[in-house]
Amino acid sequence: MTTDAMTDPDLLPRLRRCTGPLHDGIETLLRLEAPMPLARYGRIVRGFHEFLKLWEQRVRHALPEPLRPWFDARVRSPFATRDIAALALPEDAALRAAARASQHRIRLDSPAAAFGSLYVIEGSALGGQVLTPRLVAAHGLTPDHGASYFHGFGDRTGAMWREFRQLAQQHAGADEDSRAAACRAAVQTFEALIETFQPVAAPDDPEAAPPLPAAASAG
Repeated sequence: MTTDAMTDPDLLPRLRRCTGPLHDGIETLLRLEAPMPLARYGRIVRGFHEFLKLWEQRVRHALPEPLRPWFDARVRSPFATRDIAALALPEDAALRAAARASQHRIRLDSPAAAFGSLYVIEGSALGGQVLTPRLVAAHGLTPDHGASYFHGFGDRTGAMWREFRQLAQQHAGADEDSRAAACRAAVQTFEALIETFQPVAAPDDPEAAPPLPAAASAG
């Protein structure tokens, strides 16, 4: 992590810099820019579902009580649940085990950490807006049938992101300790997602992200 990333008082640019390599790592692992076979897409949706149903409970607990209704109104696991039902996706024991094991990487012990971790999932919602039209074109999926997770809140996504940014700066950007905690949790969340999605990559896939070490540094 660079010195600038460790001292920037503006939270969002700092989070982008400290997580940049890991953001690239998860995109490489999931190959979201490559043609998306339906089976691979189904495993990605299943992986997010397994991860989020554990992570959302933990983030909610770490947020101040007045912010919990705000969080409840933007959780994303129900979208994945809807896609699983629409596509009749099978259970995936490997993804479930990886999602559970990955949770130990994320330390959610403060509101600042919760917002740092939220940054990762909130940011992925923006990327989902780009992926949804490709899923529609390739597989005939729609936001109402099979592409609910990546479509998410649709036209509301941009406004929800701006609202998140304001609250994140307010609750995690006011002092250096809070900014450091947010950055650490964002890094840890990317690491946990990479661990969760390792089963999606074939063992001989040259593009697959390498497994994370047992105790990766959060910076």
